[in-house]
Amino acid sequence: MTEGAQGENRPKPTEEEIRAENKKVRRLQFLVHLVMSVISQSQNMPVEEACAMVAATKRAALAMFPDKEFTYNLIYKPRLQRLLAEKYNIQ
Repeated sequence: MTEGAQGENRPKPTEEEIRAENKKVRRLQFLVHLVMSVISQSQNMPVEEACAMVAATKRAALAMFPDKEFTYNLIYKPRLQRLLAEKYNIQ
């Protein structure tokens, strides 16, 4: 499906909407980076607590972007899973 066919019925976003969306994206990027830093730098965080932080991050992402779970799973989920696998030797 071409871009034109997908977005024909949607109005073009305003500059303010674009800025708000960009701000949410930056907040999500910061949140994921922060969670990854906390998990990776923690000396004795239990795996359950790290998993709870990852789950809370996903909930926050979906609260900001309710219709973007596929995108979250494509971009952020593998990064977080890789971190947990490396830190806790999870297969």
